[in-house]
Amino acid sequence: MKLNINDTFNKELPKDSIEENFPRQVVESCFSSAVPRTPSNPKIVHVSDEMLQAIGLTEQDKSSQEFLNVFSGKKIIQGTAPYAMCYGGHQFGHWAGQLGDGRAINLTELLVDNKRWAIQLKGSGATPYSRTADGLAVLRSSVREHLCSEAMHHLGVPTTRSLSLMLTGDQVLRDMMYDGNPDYEKGAVVCRLAPSFIRFGNFQIFASRQDEKNLKTLTDYTIRHFFPQIKEGTKEGYIKFFEDVLDRTLEMVIHWQRVGFVHGVMNTDNLSILGLTIDYGPYGWLEGYEDNWTPNTTDSQHHRYSYAKQPGIALWNLAQLGSALVPLIGEAKPLQAILDGYKGKYQPKYLSMMRSKLGLHTEKSTDDLFFEELEKILQVTETDMTIFFRNLANLKIENTASELTSYILDAFYKPEELTENILKLWNDWLAKYTDRLRSEDSIDKERKQSMDVVNPKYVLRNYMAQLAIDKADQGDYTLIDSFYHMLKLPYDDQPEYEQWFAKRPEWARHKVGCSMLSCSS
Repeated sequence: MKLNINDTFNKELPKDSIEENFPRQVVESCFSSAVPRTPSNPKIVHVSDEMLQAIGLTEQDKSSQEFLNVFSGKKIIQGTAPYAMCYGGHQFGHWAGQLGDGRAINLTELLVDNKRWAIQLKGSGATPYSRTADGLAVLRSSVREHLCSEAMHHLGVPTTRSLSLMLTGDQVLRDMMYDGNPDYEKGAVVCRLAPSFIRFGNFQIFASRQDEKNLKTLTDYTIRHFFPQIKEGTKEGYIKFFEDVLDRTLEMVIHWQRVGFVHGVMNTDNLSILGLTIDYGPYGWLEGYEDNWTPNTTDSQHHRYSYAKQPGIALWNLAQLGSALVPLIGEAKPLQAILDGYKGKYQPKYLSMMRSKLGLHTEKSTDDLFFEELEKILQVTETDMTIFFRNLANLKIENTASELTSYILDAFYKPEELTENILKLWNDWLAKYTDRLRSEDSIDKERKQSMDVVNPKYVLRNYMAQLAIDKADQGDYTLIDSFYHMLKLPYDDQPEYEQWFAKRPEWARHKVGCSMLSCSS
């Protein structure tokens, strides 16, 4: 098994001088040495064939003992020096101080076809940043992360990726719902990949400690390797860097809103500096369209990280990053100007995204009100977001008003709640919609084609992930593999998977793992 090692982070940035692995405050350092915990009996559950190829490996490599050992954490790659990153962050709006990679260990970096991949094991044991935790992960959360990382990529959402999911052979104690009922679960490790795992919090920790020297070192490194079009070490470069990060973050969130994804824990330590979706914890997809929905039990009271609030939280997080970069620039004014421009950038992108979901090609000054009206009606009664937008593409503009609702009936969870008043709201909106389509000389077939490439048919609904987890817990990994292949083509009809183009079943409405989730691994 040959890997093209090309380490930069742990060669160009300052390292913690202490080699021992115990919880502590780490200062003037970007990372600390950390060796993965040796699993007792590792076993492969699933491997992404795409990411296997992306890092230059083959099917033969996947079958080797070395692959199993390296990507389970049992063996350290010769010539590498694994480490855990130091960073801080705001958690639920409050500064939490030092956080860091508490259960993630970076193995190395690879350079394949001029593309950089940082290789990280999640769930591979304690690091100096684990505080009182064990640094381990369990099968259920690892299945969700592995499948969702790959599914998001194929949806066209910027994301970290996943190479492999493995059992460790060890039992891990977890209190899944934080209700005082801990239990042992199967331990697992996910191998995550990204060009870099640097987060907003990597910059914040140095700013919070007035460590301008290392703040500059980290920022210059990040620009040099991941924003090469920007000149490092200059005021203008740092300003442009911040603007680019804002643009990437905004693009990512627009995609989240497009497919109905809710991250669930948008702390600043969970925001990638590259604008990638990172840290798949208590995430979920809107099933019943509800803009105040959050999948995170920890957020169930305040709904800080709900679907509708994600664009605003992204801006709030960017403001915290901007504050951290002020020492490099010497003034806040140019950064504030970039932040002030966020709404002006978001609104046109949001309107364009909504037009694409509805198959509209012209802009109208009333679009924001038209889309707002739709979003309100979607919440009058429980309406499945994915099914609604996908089936709306089947609408024929020559249909009479009374026929229009037939295209969206399958999206309603409780059709019996469709009172005369609610049906009138829908008929009125659908009439406006078809009038708009006629004014654009819309052709049914072409419109459906354009809508089907932005409105997925298949997403990783929470209940589906839970079914895969339940089977995997019994040693059956076929559903994981089936979902993996289905979610590679989320916009295709795939008749063989038609059973998964369906509303969440009633049994899953309140089942643990199918509705809301905790931050517990």
